[in-house]
Amino acid sequence: MTELEKITAIVKALDSKKAEEITVIKITDLTIIADYFVIAGGTSTTHTKALADETEFKLGELGIKPDHIEGVDGASWIAMDFGDIIVHVFCKDTRAQYSLEKLWSDGEVIDISGMLC
Repeated sequence: MTELEKITAIVKALDSKKAEEITVIKITDLTIIADYFVIAGGTSTTHTKALADETEFKLGELGIKPDHIEGVDGASWIAMDFGDIIVHVFCKDTRAQYSLEKLWSDGEVIDISGMLC
């Protein structure tokens, strides 16, 4: 499965559970930690947990398991490491506080309009 196919599956899973402001940033040339960040917002810790669970479930159906998941207990910021793609699911206030989009603004924002449900 290509990175683009994985990103599409992630975006569709997040969108199906009404994630807010889904953003995909290509960071290949900026760091070795991953090729892409997928950033999404939830309206509450319950919502962020549901978004992460759905992403893990949908990718699991495709035979893709995360290498590591962090932040599930507090659920204000859940990070899911799929190797070449790291998914960040934030509550609104936490997303504003860490502002990953600003921090990684040198990355290439990917148009996801064709990936949405």
